[in-house]
Amino acid sequence: MAAAQGMISTAVAVRMPFGSTKSNLKRFYVGQRFKNGMGRMSISSTVKSMSNNNNAETLQESQDSRGPSYIWSDKQRPRVCILGGGFGGLYTALRLESLVWTDNKKPQVVLIDKSENFVFKPLMYELLSGEVEPWEIAPAFKDLLANTGVLFVKDSVKIIQPNGPGEVLPGGNVQLESGLNIEYDWLVLALGSEAKLDVAPGALEYALPFSTLDDAQRTDQALKKLERARFGKSSLPIEVAIVGCGYSGVELAATIAERLQDRGTVTAINVDANICPTGLPGNREAALKVISERNVQLLLGFYVNCVRKPADADESDNQAKFILDLQPAQRGIDSKSIEADLILWTVGAKSLLPQLESFDYGKRLPLTSRGQAEIDETLQVKGHPRIFALGDSAALRDNGGRLLPATAQVAFQQADFAGWNIWAAINGRPLLPFRFQNLGEMMTLGMNDAAVTPGFIEGLTLEGPIAHTARKLVYLARLPTDEHRLKVGISWLAKSTIDSIALLQGSISKVLSSS
Repeated sequence: MAAAQGMISTAVAVRMPFGSTKSNLKRFYVGQRFKNGMGRMSISSTVKSMSNNNNAETLQESQDSRGPSYIWSDKQRPRVCILGGGFGGLYTALRLESLVWTDNKKPQVVLIDKSENFVFKPLMYELLSGEVEPWEIAPAFKDLLANTGVLFVKDSVKIIQPNGPGEVLPGGNVQLESGLNIEYDWLVLALGSEAKLDVAPGALEYALPFSTLDDAQRTDQALKKLERARFGKSSLPIEVAIVGCGYSGVELAATIAERLQDRGTVTAINVDANICPTGLPGNREAALKVISERNVQLLLGFYVNCVRKPADADESDNQAKFILDLQPAQRGIDSKSIEADLILWTVGAKSLLPQLESFDYGKRLPLTSRGQAEIDETLQVKGHPRIFALGDSAALRDNGGRLLPATAQVAFQQADFAGWNIWAAINGRPLLPFRFQNLGEMMTLGMNDAAVTPGFIEGLTLEGPIAHTARKLVYLARLPTDEHRLKVGISWLAKSTIDSIALLQGSISKVLSSS
């Protein structure tokens, strides 16, 4: 970077004036190129902003090795930088926007994410069943933030540098992969996690994770390719292997088995002797009942030792099946091998925080062995009161001493507290300790099946169509903005009406044909 910095061909300073009302909201694109003898490095960020004053946003060339700096529009108002646009990051930004602020204390907020779209992950399974469209569960950040004062930057985070307690200015700096440097007064870490496929040889090369929108779309395309290739070939069933029988694995198994019906089989592998071992009993029993009625084979008490192609198969042969070598988790069970056309991996996740660099080793964040930031009950990183962490980026225990699960429900609730505690810190008010409230657990089991166990009614589990409808209504209410909820609600209502009419027509046709 230092070499590239010395070869800057043109200094750039761009100002973006904004009108005095929200209706004058504008987008801008800023690009700066650095040259050297080895090639180019480009910096480009798409940002969306609203200002009530005739202020200007400026990108200027920095004179140090950190690269160009983003200049905030107001030097007096607090600056909040949020890393990650999942449930934790986006909902913290929206919470900050919804709170009541005095004019000189309302923070300027920048949200940074490597993707252009927020993804409502609990509904990704419905992409495989065709129940939802990508736009419904993955709206663009620029659309969600259009009527807010939150700035969005599409980029990846490279370095965080918090200022030390003895330094004049609080806060610190964040450097993005593009080279853009952003100073902050308050930082929110909500980078989430990514799939961990390096736990078994061959998994990284041959298995597909299921944790992002791209993963879901790749899975859907792989299934479509197999369905086209095996169309009309009843002797060649599609074989899908799913590694992991937590909630994600079971939901995938039920959804894909329903999609394939008698054209294929699903094998679900789990090291534990039960499916959903940490789930509520009611959901586990409902899931077992559903998958037992479909072409799902459970291999419990096994872990994947290796994923490979047959010895006589050419690596370029896309038609060859994969082989999963399984080892028993307990003695007394023989090892075995199974074949699969498609392998989906749902176990293991690794935090993205350890991938971040730091200018100063002494200022690095305290991380657990799992790569999560150590935080106190106010969600502040220990030793760094200006940094909050939540979701998969944070390690926090409940009253029983157990680590809170990495679920959307936890991140959603923490975002509410993080937003409030930043408000309290800026306004000199006491911060609130976070207390997780388990509202229950929900899981999809197909196009008209689900299991819902509410946390406030002991022993009650809803199943079937009622649970399916309840789950979708709950998630509809949890979508990020009122505008998006309205659009999705209308879309789902229209689809439901069309399906009901089609069902009625089919019933009438059967009655007429039998009479």
